Amino acid sequence: MRLSEGANAIFGDLPAKASAMVEVPVGAGDGLGTAIHRLSSVAAVSNDLSRVLDESTEVALVVGGDCGVEFTAVRHALRDDTAVVWFDAHPDLNSPATSESGAFSGMVLGALLGRADGEFAAASLPAAAAGTPRLEPSRVVLAGARTYDDAEDAYIEEAGITTVSAFELDPAEVVEAVAATGASSVYIHVDLDVLDPSEFDGLLDPQPFGLAPATLVQTIQELRARFELVGAGLCSFAPATPEAAADDMGTILRIVGALAR
Repeated sequence: MRLSEGANAIFGDLPAKASAMVEVPVGAGDGLGTAIHRLSSVAAVSNDLSRVLDESTEVALVVGGDCGVEFTAVRHALRDDTAVVWFDAHPDLNSPATSESGAFSGMVLGALLGRADGEFAAASLPAAAAGTPRLEPSRVVLAGARTYDDAEDAYIEEAGITTVSAFELDPAEVVEAVAATGASSVYIHVDLDVLDPSEFDGLLDPQPFGLAPATLVQTIQELRARFELVGAGLCSFAPATPEAAADDMGTILRIVGALAR
């Protein structure tokens, strides 16, 4: 339950009139005959989130939970000129065939790139949102990833996906990587595990040698100064206690401020 508590803690600090809550089913869910665990729940959340996003013309900041919410959020925001910057300790590029856990959160970016189309057909989820283009590998920049499965590493090389290492990440390098895709707009995904656990505590799967919060905020600001923001996601806040949530909230609000200003 730590992820739901983290999402609720962030929600409580956002402007109530500009925010909406999408409930996540608490039951076990059903894989619908696929290798994606709880695919029925993934589909239910996707459909409900789509309805909420369709009701607004504003640029949305979608807060998880885990990274699974990004499947719908990215598809809703994507345009022909959009690149996706994926700030995450993990690339989330597994397919249902390569994932050892079956957790959708570890294959959400892969799904956006078409690696789970057959499975989504079983859940009556279209391969792309109506009226939006398909995300292509050439329009993805992985920033801060440092824990790869072998299958993800192979796919990154095969698809030619751009990566910017967490080690001594330079904001200007990320900006130039996006510019090299030819994009003029950007969707920014932030999984909080991109941060170094010595500087941010509320993580389920902390990975060492991550970004400093100040570096992440500066990079977001420089991306927004260069490209139009079409959407953003913030995921994976998992505080152990309410007191721990309060300790991390200052960092989170600085990130939210950079994404939502």
